[in-house]
Amino acid sequence: MVLMVTGSVFSIKAQTIEEGKKFYYYERFKSAKEVFQKLLNTNPNNEEAVYWLGQCIIAPDDHTAKDIAEVKSLYQSKLSVSNSQLLMAGIGHVELLEGKTADARNHFAAAIELSQSKNIAVLSAIGFANSNPDVKEGDAAYAIEKLKMATLLKKFNDPDVYVNLGDAYRKLGDGGNAILSYQAALGLNPKYARTNFRMGKLYQSQGRGQESIFMEYYDKAIADDPAYAPVYANLFNYFYETNVTRAAEYFEKWQANSDTDYKSCYYRAALKYAQGFFMDAISMSDACINESAGNPYANLYGLKANAYNRLKDSTNAIANYELYFQKQMPEKITAGDYFEYAKNLLKIPGNESKVGAIIGKAVILDSIESNKVQYLRAVAQIFETRKSFLEAADFYSKIISVKKTPSKYDLDICALNYYKAGAFQQSIDMFKLSSEKFPNDPFVYNFIGKASSAIDTTMQLGMANEAFEKTIQFAITDSIKYKPQLLTAYRYFVAYYFNIKKDKETTLMYIEKILTLEPNDAEALGNKKILTAPAKKPATDTKSKPTPAKKP
Repeated sequence: MVLMVTGSVFSIKAQTIEEGKKFYYYERFKSAKEVFQKLLNTNPNNEEAVYWLGQCIIAPDDHTAKDIAEVKSLYQSKLSVSNSQLLMAGIGHVELLEGKTADARNHFAAAIELSQSKNIAVLSAIGFANSNPDVKEGDAAYAIEKLKMATLLKKFNDPDVYVNLGDAYRKLGDGGNAILSYQAALGLNPKYARTNFRMGKLYQSQGRGQESIFMEYYDKAIADDPAYAPVYANLFNYFYETNVTRAAEYFEKWQANSDTDYKSCYYRAALKYAQGFFMDAISMSDACINESAGNPYANLYGLKANAYNRLKDSTNAIANYELYFQKQMPEKITAGDYFEYAKNLLKIPGNESKVGAIIGKAVILDSIESNKVQYLRAVAQIFETRKSFLEAADFYSKIISVKKTPSKYDLDICALNYYKAGAFQQSIDMFKLSSEKFPNDPFVYNFIGKASSAIDTTMQLGMANEAFEKTIQFAITDSIKYKPQLLTAYRYFVAYYFNIKKDKETTLMYIEKILTLEPNDAEALGNKKILTAPAKKPATDTKSKPTPAKKP
């Protein structure tokens, strides 16, 4: 919730409150906190100052669980000596951040009941808590209901309520009503910069194809109020990876209209990184850390890790990723952070055992299937390149577990790596799964046969028979394309029928099949000659046995 910025004249007390709220509006939270804290030093029971001080603490996107607990304690301590409906709404906001939706709803209901549904500030606070994009547990439909109630009250003229209403509709995915609400805010105050900013954010969320539209809204917001820093911050982040020159321009405007805080140093180092000056980014980050009085911004370690990563210095990249993980709030660590850390671990021998758990964290954190697959496939391919086939196969199997509909390639590449690793039963199981979902492929049955033969080395169990029979069944339709698979199957059956079944006639049949495909096959010709030679006396028959065909 943000105040309506106007040129109205206030009383001494209200003027001070409005000054703090105006700093809040511009997202100058440090300055706003100072104003509200001074008010509380004068009057510890000023409920508005208490409420807004708490909002300043939890408003930044890097607020911590400790910050949430601090604000809850602040609100509760003042509620114990008053019956403030505004602070009840504030408590509900905090409880949403804690994930306690039922408790939050009870506090919201109590605040509304005590105020008899006639307090615009209370309804606005409740609506903001639930419509806020950063409050995941907020109920957008509930926010819409309460914010609409506020717009119907006597003397209502706050454009911010309509902006929050627009955010609530956007949270529900109703872009049409979101735009109508934002436009209603402009009807109350055409120069209210936050309104055009939020409309720009809505169009920006639809992708880069909307750039001309959302930039028009951002330009309007800047024209209406050049001091509105959130627009510059957003544009800095937007252009950071695509147009570093423009990003730098917006960064300077952002900083010129913001409070100087611990993040400013980080962002200047980040700009060096974006410009490709990785050593400068590292040295500037070190300077920021040294100036932090023992409490550095955790993102600085992440920035250093990324810079060392780009410099292909895996040792220092790993060290800084680990420091980043130690110092960063768990909820701020991304799947991409773990992925880059894992890739660097694999560049240094001896770290392989850590990678599975790290990539597992990335997979859990990322909600997009294609990203999960990307993380797992990249690591699988690294192991495959190193001929660490068992590890590669295990990662390929994880791809199969995360994909709703694994492809034939997913199944076959996993099975093939198990085969190369000598994990023949796992290879068979995976190839069989492939054959069930994608039948009639001689390649698959051929490998099932080869893996089965590797287990049943004496052929006594005939484990490979069915697979090689199916290989022949499906490969015979294109003997040129599937010639290698057919030869493998035929050679297997030459050995099987000669050595196990003692069936000369069937053995010769398979020899002929080999010669049909390879007329000059020396082994097949030699075996045929022996098997078709006139019988000799047993005493002189020591060299008459055909050369057993090599097992596939």
